Amino acid sequence: MVTIKPRLRELLKERGLTQGQLAEMTGVPQSSISRFDKNEQHLDWHLFSIAKALEISVEDLFEIEE
Repeated sequence: MVTIKPRLRELLKERGLTQGQLAEMTGVPQSSISRFDKNEQHLDWHLFSIAKALEISVEDLFEIEE
């Protein structure tokens, strides 16, 4: 079984950013960023916007355990 968990909290901490700052950088509502971080919702355009703003790949937004 594969387990996929968002790494957003860790990535924001490394960069000294808040969810609110990321929302301003991406145009993604802060509430949506929070839902992504809680592994509740992953909209495609949100993932690409967040990855682009953090200068990482979409895959890097997640921790994948097999």
